[in-house]
Amino acid sequence: MPAGFSERDVEALHATLDGLLGSWDAELEARYPGDDGSRQPVHTVYVPGHRYTAGLAGEWAAQARAVVESAGGVRRLVDVLGIDDPVLAAAVTERVSAKLAVEAIEDLRIDFEDGFGDRGDAAEDAAVVAAARALAGSEVHGTSTPFSGIRIKCLEAATRRRGVRTAALFVAELVAERAARGLVGLPEGFVVTLAKVTSPEQVVAMARVCERVEEANGLEPGSLRFEVQVETPQAILAADGTAAVARLVHAAPGRVTSLHYGTYDYSASLGIAAAYQSMEHPAADHAKQVMQLAVAGTGVRLSDGSTNVLPVGDADAVDAAWRLHGRLVRRSLERGYYQGWDLHPAQLPSRFAATYAFYREGAAAALSRLAAYVGFVPDAGGVLDEPATAKAMAWFLGRGVDCGALTEEEVRTATGLDRDGLDRVRVTGHAPSPVAG
Repeated sequence: MPAGFSERDVEALHATLDGLLGSWDAELEARYPGDDGSRQPVHTVYVPGHRYTAGLAGEWAAQARAVVESAGGVRRLVDVLGIDDPVLAAAVTERVSAKLAVEAIEDLRIDFEDGFGDRGDAAEDAAVVAAARALAGSEVHGTSTPFSGIRIKCLEAATRRRGVRTAALFVAELVAERAARGLVGLPEGFVVTLAKVTSPEQVVAMARVCERVEEANGLEPGSLRFEVQVETPQAILAADGTAAVARLVHAAPGRVTSLHYGTYDYSASLGIAAAYQSMEHPAADHAKQVMQLAVAGTGVRLSDGSTNVLPVGDADAVDAAWRLHGRLVRRSLERGYYQGWDLHPAQLPSRFAATYAFYREGAAAALSRLAAYVGFVPDAGGVLDEPATAKAMAWFLGRGVDCGALTEEEVRTATGLDRDGLDRVRVTGHAPSPVAG
């Protein structure tokens, strides 16, 4: 008991503090629940809606492998990206080759926005129905991707009705096709991408659309979720000078899964000349830093944008585009953006090579420090880490395992943590007992 305080005094003080802070306690828990620990894809591949087929993922994988082989193989790609350490280069080569063989696309977005354009209602309706049926068919034939979804036209007045119509028609057709194949509801990891958001009110409106579509198709409430593309300056800074992006993150609790930065629309909106529009322009960095602040602690994920410099043409052009893409992927990862867009099959090898090098380079230190934190190896590394840092290290390692850069066995051998234990640290920061043996 503190000096001068009776038990009654202490209880009275706590009652006062609970009264002062109770509403904030509830708001903090609701608005900032933290990340749920689920897998996040390392990229999103965008394909025009009228070009999507059930076998597209396999076709892209085959094209990616062909480009690499024609350029001298994965090992040469690794050299092109400047991964010089022979042990690291060998490990990255092995894992990229395996990835391109089994899961070249992690997240697929069937695009009915810029990649589709305005083709009239009849053409878009037909493409939507065909794509929904193909997506359902890909599940049956084992050619689906771990994550998928569609991008619809924005909710500005000129395209609002078409965007809503596409979302409603696609979901209805997809649910019906899955039901005909004995599947229920939506595929796991399915989202709708809402383009060119300019206000939190549009996020509220999109949530209403989701509710209505769920009701119409007998879906569980909250099962249809969406991601927001930050492509306009109004999404970052409102007219009153406040950070609009912080409000739109909270405008539809439980519905918004992520914020995706739109490199070229955002840059163009600021009047940046086409030659200088880039993921690493200072204007892009500013927007993405504000986005990062807005989602911190909310459980909403982030994705960087894309580069439109494609690995096509002669050998020198392909190498230059791979170097650029690899550098930009690495830059995003170092800044806490663990996902980005890919626009061409030949970008898949450089995406995975740069990503795997990032995780494998950082794994040794993270494994050693996490081993010390959980008591598997006393005093390993000579660093005294706090729970927040332990969570960050567990997240790093978990992401590496999720994408194929690391294996669960590597983590278990170094730290004594099986996957459940690693996930517990990454979500709670608490150290479970290491797995024996």
